[in-house]
Amino acid sequence: MKEFKLTAWPELPAPYQRIAYRRMLSDMSHRFITAQQLCDSSGATKLEVRVFLQMLAERGLLRERDHEDSQGLFGPLGGWLRRAWHGENATH
Repeated sequence: MKEFKLTAWPELPAPYQRIAYRRMLSDMSHRFITAQQLCDSSGATKLEVRVFLQMLAERGLLRERDHEDSQGLFGPLGGWLRRAWHGENATH
């Protein structure tokens, strides 16, 4: 499973002028987030999320990484500490 993060805030084309898409952009601008989490937080369907992510990726506006199911002993804090210590792209 992948997680996505926005690299720059885009101008949205007309089909993406709904609140659900702006909510997804907001979530992705703050942190890495999975497609399922985007569905849950925005109310968009899986297909809408997939198409939106594809459009953003084609425009070079997304960073992707593998999703970590287990965050270890310290939970989310452990992930933050690892990234702070080893850099943003560190996964282990």
